[in-house]
Amino acid sequence: MSDFAASAVPLTGGYGGQTYAVSAGDEDAVIKFYVKDPERAAVDAALLQLVRGLLPVPRVLDLKREGSYDDPPYLLTERLPGVNLQVFLETASEGERRSVGTQLGELLARLSGMPFLQSGMFRDGELGVEPFGLGDLTEYVAGLRLGFTDEQRAGFGAVIDEAEDLLADGVDRVCLVHSDFNPKNLLVDPGTARITGLIDWEFSHAGSPYADLGNLLRFSEDRVLAGAVLDALRLLDLGERLVDLGRAADLWALLDLAARAEQHEIAAAAHRLVSRMADTGTLAGGRPDLDVVH
Repeated sequence: MSDFAASAVPLTGGYGGQTYAVSAGDEDAVIKFYVKDPERAAVDAALLQLVRGLLPVPRVLDLKREGSYDDPPYLLTERLPGVNLQVFLETASEGERRSVGTQLGELLARLSGMPFLQSGMFRDGELGVEPFGLGDLTEYVAGLRLGFTDEQRAGFGAVIDEAEDLLADGVDRVCLVHSDFNPKNLLVDPGTARITGLIDWEFSHAGSPYADLGNLLRFSEDRVLAGAVLDALRLLDLGERLVDLGRAADLWALLDLAARAEQHEIAAAAHRLVSRMADTGTLAGGRPDLDVVH
């Protein structure tokens, strides 16, 4: 990254610490290097072009599609204004949380309206879709090291049954999924409580219209924020039990995170949640009821 080294400041988040704030010409920018997944640079650039004007995403300033380990591909984008939503919510008023929740619901609605023909990961700059090929959820859980007891394995079997029954009654279509849709990847103007950015698209894929909702509400206990999100989504025909549908669609990502519990606190929190779900045999796993109509 010699061309940017003089002004590069590492940013939190991103894939493997490869994201930096830099100066590009006369404007602030963000550069992301793709060492672990070189082909993803073109995918992320294409996605930003696809949703620009529909979602608050940065402009693409430059793209290097190919490279080596020492000189990897990169994506250079503008740096959007605003503060991290996770930080903003720590001191936000009830009215601000409600306003932000409404906007989040509107963003989720736009994502759910961007259709694809099949589920899977994007494989190239043309946004071709490679099917997941992971088998069913029971097989997936069996292959993970979650430290379950025999009782917990039986309990989690009931969780899987509940999730599959819910999704069978939900909307059966495929859409664009951000796949990391939570406050750490959203920016907000602290003066107006307006969302200014949805960033870090590196895990996005084609999948369930409920997956991003499940990600957003995974650890949430904020009924004001959640209620506003759900009120906005109820304008669409996505079903009644939105929180449960979101939790069902989030199971794959939650389990993947829980299997890496030793790596960081968020993964450890995911493992604690999955363990509570196994202990109770319920999809809620002790989480509060957020699905209250206002």
